[in-house]
Amino acid sequence: MTNPDAETAPRLKQLSEKMNRRRLGKKLLQSEWVQRGGSLLIHWMLGAIWRTNRDNGTSSDWGAMLDHEWPAIFALWHGQHLLVPYGGPRNRKFVTLVSRSVDAEINARVIERAGYEVIRGSGGREPKMVSGKGGVRALIGMRDALKRGKSIVMIADISKGEVRQAGEGIVTLARITGRPIIPVALATSRRIVLEKTWDKTTINLPFGVRSARLAPPIYVPPKANKEEMAAARAKVTAELNRVTEEALRAVETHK
Repeated sequence: MTNPDAETAPRLKQLSEKMNRRRLGKKLLQSEWVQRGGSLLIHWMLGAIWRTNRDNGTSSDWGAMLDHEWPAIFALWHGQHLLVPYGGPRNRKFVTLVSRSVDAEINARVIERAGYEVIRGSGGREPKMVSGKGGVRALIGMRDALKRGKSIVMIADISKGEVRQAGEGIVTLARITGRPIIPVALATSRRIVLEKTWDKTTINLPFGVRSARLAPPIYVPPKANKEEMAAARAKVTAELNRVTEEALRAVETHK
């Protein structure tokens, strides 16, 4: 007769060892020297990738649009945003929303090294989910930054939520500030797509061409009701998907 304890013990030991390795790895990742060195290395790599990809002439004219719409709320998709901090106009000031999670610390430091100000916080798909994640404080911080003439760069979809569906936070910010949402997409001809990630994260590679596409500004009425807010989210989703596809086509057909 089989002894259940004899079969279970090795499995429990393996599980315990796996959890210990994971905790050790997370603790190492959170150490100051890893955060500092890692962010510097990633910043250097992303900067080099940006510089070694030439614009193929299909990018939108940032200057013409920004002169009339500044400051604005620039919307990006998760997993498609890595090079964007290196492509914005250097004579403009941007503030980026980054998750409060410890795991996002390297990301925040990379963005700061690229010259952007960082606001920590995250929201949810519904307003009641925002307050528990520092979303209210982040919303106020972004509102104040827009008042000071700084544009906001914000991921439109929700981490680990429904991919490529604009969330509540970005349209709420547009409603309370009166500033437009401008969907942005950037693609390079040489890239790796991590198919197993929930957001299909794209790793841009050097020595290709790039294209950055901007959609026309989307305004949200200051007294927008539930239906109008839903319509705004749908429009942001549609326009961000559209410019993403445009950017991808542009780098494939104009090499």
